[in-house]
Amino acid sequence: MTTDLDSLTQLAREAWRNHPRCIGRLFWNTLEVLDARSAITPPEIFEACIEHLRYATNGGRIRSTITLFAATPEGARGIRIWNHQLLRYAGYLARDATILGDPAQVAFTQRVLEMGWQPPRQRSAFDLLPLVIDAPGHSPQLFDIPADAALEVPLTHPELPWFADLRLKWHALPVISDQALVGHGHRFTAAPFSGYYMGTEIGSRNLGDVNRYNLLPVIAERMGLDRSARRMLWKDRALVELNTAVLHSFREAGVAIVDHHTASAQFMQHLKNEESCGRSVPGDWSWLVPPMSGSACPVFHRYYDAPIPDAPAFVPQSSAW
Repeated sequence: MTTDLDSLTQLAREAWRNHPRCIGRLFWNTLEVLDARSAITPPEIFEACIEHLRYATNGGRIRSTITLFAATPEGARGIRIWNHQLLRYAGYLARDATILGDPAQVAFTQRVLEMGWQPPRQRSAFDLLPLVIDAPGHSPQLFDIPADAALEVPLTHPELPWFADLRLKWHALPVISDQALVGHGHRFTAAPFSGYYMGTEIGSRNLGDVNRYNLLPVIAERMGLDRSARRMLWKDRALVELNTAVLHSFREAGVAIVDHHTASAQFMQHLKNEESCGRSVPGDWSWLVPPMSGSACPVFHRYYDAPIPDAPAFVPQSSAW
């Protein structure tokens, strides 16, 4: 079992190449590794997470990055980052059952509030959650993310001036932080990794899903659409404009993002590249097909191989909290 950084870089790149849910794998061989294996206390781990945010964000010129913390011996308890992603917005549940912010984060928000987190005095729908770092030999600790480490993009629309009045925004960098990197005899229970967003991840899912920010009725109302019947396709029309706003805003801000048509074409090139190397391409169809205009994208019209057993992989872990 080797532990030199070159070998671990190859491990991480292969895990990305094997990730069945990722449409952006064409660039798997460009993944950069930040070595944080010497960070063992919660403050040290937190600082390495902030370094990841700053390095990967790169002023908007996003760099695909993974930070490796100390590997965990078989059967031992390792470092854990409680957050699903390093950057996520709080969800505040009111007594009348209404939610301010992200409904997907209500339970986690309540937990960190119980731990003593102090949210902004004036709560909003886009308050960044603190990181919770759990390291062997230490109690879990809360850390607020510095404002300069979390690039956020205000959302506007190229043709609908009122869109800015909604005061929407999203963070520039998606950083999965609760999965383990395993392979070649290693298990890294803390290995936050990030690329750049596909627009529909923000527009269709984070902001559009009915169990998330559920903004389609709001946008349709402002557009003056007839919502009296589903056959009027008001959701579809609102969804297009919401996604248009996301792509427009990120590009105006100089932040890397990819539309779902381009991402699909890139994945088809990845398939060709891998097939020419004689490698299988694992894929989860339900994740690879974009959540908007699926059949207009080439990834829709085929199925994919099952994940490769025992290959380097990013794997889910039971919740640390």
